Amino acid sequence: MATNGVTKRLEKKLQVLLGLVAAAFAVLFVRLAYLQLVEADKYQMMAQQNHLRLIPIIAPRGEILDRNGVRIVGNQPVYTVSFAYLGIKDTDRVIARLARILEGEKTFQGMSAAEIEQEIHKKLNEQKLRLYEPVPVADKVSSETVSRIEEQRLELPGVLIDVRPVRHYPYGDLLVPTLGYVGIMDQKELEENKDKGYRLGDSWGKDGLEKSFESYLRGERGARQVEVDAQGRPVRDLGVKEPVPGNNLVLTIDARLQRAVQDALARGIARVQKEGYSQARAGAVVVLDVRTGEILALASHPTYDPTIFTRDLSRKEWNAAWAKITRDRSLLNRALALYPPGSTFKMVVAAAALELGKITPDFAINDSGRYKYKVDWKPGGHGRVNVVRAIKVSCDTFFWTVGVMLGPEPIARYAREFGLGQKTGLELPGEHAGRIPGPEQKYNLWKPLLDSVQKQMDDIRKEYEKRLASAGEGEKAVLQREMNARLAPLQDRYNKIEWELKWREYDTLDMAIGQGNNYYTPLQLANYVAAIANGGILYKPYLVKKVVAPDGQTVAEFSPQEIRRVNVSERTLAILRQGMHEVLLPPDGTAAGVFAGVKYSAAGKTGTAEVHGHDNHALFVAFAPYEKPEVALAVVVEYGGHGSSAAGSVAREILDAYFDLKNAPPTAGLSAAGEQAKEGQAAGAVRRAAPAPSPGSQPPRSTGGSGNVRPRRTTAPADVPGASPGRQGQDGSPGPSAGGSTPDAGTGESPPGGVQPPAQGSGQAPANGGVQSPANGGAQEPLDDRANHQPNG
Repeated sequence: MATNGVTKRLEKKLQVLLGLVAAAFAVLFVRLAYLQLVEADKYQMMAQQNHLRLIPIIAPRGEILDRNGVRIVGNQPVYTVSFAYLGIKDTDRVIARLARILEGEKTFQGMSAAEIEQEIHKKLNEQKLRLYEPVPVADKVSSETVSRIEEQRLELPGVLIDVRPVRHYPYGDLLVPTLGYVGIMDQKELEENKDKGYRLGDSWGKDGLEKSFESYLRGERGARQVEVDAQGRPVRDLGVKEPVPGNNLVLTIDARLQRAVQDALARGIARVQKEGYSQARAGAVVVLDVRTGEILALASHPTYDPTIFTRDLSRKEWNAAWAKITRDRSLLNRALALYPPGSTFKMVVAAAALELGKITPDFAINDSGRYKYKVDWKPGGHGRVNVVRAIKVSCDTFFWTVGVMLGPEPIARYAREFGLGQKTGLELPGEHAGRIPGPEQKYNLWKPLLDSVQKQMDDIRKEYEKRLASAGEGEKAVLQREMNARLAPLQDRYNKIEWELKWREYDTLDMAIGQGNNYYTPLQLANYVAAIANGGILYKPYLVKKVVAPDGQTVAEFSPQEIRRVNVSERTLAILRQGMHEVLLPPDGTAAGVFAGVKYSAAGKTGTAEVHGHDNHALFVAFAPYEKPEVALAVVVEYGGHGSSAAGSVAREILDAYFDLKNAPPTAGLSAAGEQAKEGQAAGAVRRAAPAPSPGSQPPRSTGGSGNVRPRRTTAPADVPGASPGRQGQDGSPGPSAGGSTPDAGTGESPPGGVQPPAQGSGQAPANGGVQSPANGGAQEPLDDRANHQPNG
């Protein structure tokens, strides 16, 4: 009986065991059936992915050519190391080995292997460890590093070496910063453009033409499918889809003229630095075809070496190069930045007065050198002056007289008529509309500052109301005096700001000579002069003539586009042209000395814009030939002192070059710059600025020349005849304050002093006084009156 009981228990246990085994096999069968029938496609795909790799091939960006087919921007191949996550367990070991190989590469110079390893892990984590998708780890690696990776290929599964096209600049800094630059997309940019087919590690245009024409310049990536073994090594090539290069841009720019313009501007800035204008370190030039609106040259100084974005730089070298760019603010395209126009604005006032019948061509004044409390730049005045002569000798007194006859609104209307204070529509990021002064604009400028002071006073009163309510009789008198003492300076400031809310006569006087709150771009100034030159057609300036596909087919073409015909009669335009022509003529045209001996006829206008606390900006606008205009230009030299000597001499060089290069080969003047660019140096004279004078040094003095003011004075402008480049006159007098002379007592126009106009959106003046750096690649709005007008005069 006992034996039977044991046997039954064993049989029962065996049945349970058999049941468990059967259940296990049933689960396995069901799972196998599920995998084979339901998820077969999925695992088949995974198996293929395990031995097949789709390696992307980066497409070259389109090239950028000048109007004659000269390549300004091309491409060159560089080695790139990428890492594709394969999901293997020893990924960390592979990364550590790769980091040791990359140690010493310029990209990681100064970093230890452990730091490089951390950097690679960071990039992989940003990519979220997506299987088989290559992540760029190091760019522009040396051939020695490539050899070391190939030698250790078995120990480096997932490490890929690609040839990647990067930008090449045959002529160095030519057309910088207008070209912009290319960089790797960051995570934010990728998220914003993920629906356009971009991937992590892709390059795209960060600024300038590279950004504006990104959709055209960007190519279509290709791919290579390869079979790999268990170690991730390629076994055979299964097929290639070739990348499609991006489209090429053909610009309106003439590379020969662009080189000449950049060199002339750099030499002009270096020259005025030697003369004592140590703040003169920047400037801009625009050259337009007056018949089409095509931009032939667009220069901004200082430039930068664009190869810093493509060369193999160590981290130290990169940091030094970027620090210099930041210090010089050379990413700012100053041709699109805002400057006070100074006397280059006077043709607007003349046009308004003639068109509205306030004056006739024969209207004249006897200029004694004073208008009420204002003093002309020339002591003793210019004698008998009509509108043509007023332009020729830049007579402030004439334009103050006419400005008061007109008032601010008509002047503003004709400024807008010529395209000032409006965006031109140029195909570059960062263009600003500028600013035309007027009563409403001035009120809106000062009112927030007034409200701020009022709030401070209200807060003080509320504070003392509480303290007075709980104070004793003796303490109340003390608190009242304390409150009044704190309110007194604020009340004084409030009164001064309240005065400035209203448009005053001195505002009209400043506006009439291009001071006050006038702010326009060099591009706007060139376009306004082009409209005067061509008979009144305001064209939309443009930089790109056409977009051409790699096979030579035209993808897009851009032609001249009229914005409008200005509402100014041909008779008035002819008077303006005559006055501008006489500016260049002896004996007393303000640019007669600069343009002495030219072999062509031209017309121009000098401008010297005051900047409170700094040397004056120098401006010059011109067109040529006078009889049948072809080109117009605008030159600005920041803190250059005087329009005729600083900017006028640059304009003379540019016009000389324009006529000299007409029949020259397409690459004339470019080879030397190209050789220097290859050496990583600046092109031509553009990067060779003269050393600043030592502190306390004075500019050379002379008795003749371009201005009867102190050479380094930051006050009244001097557009003076007979100037040779770099020479200024002086009268030894202290001169008026920026924006005009201090009113005499009893004029009824003297505002309270001691308060500066507010900045737009801030309470501080920019460090450079005349133009602000961009927040995202473009110029910001400048200060309002602060740079050109003080409330006390």
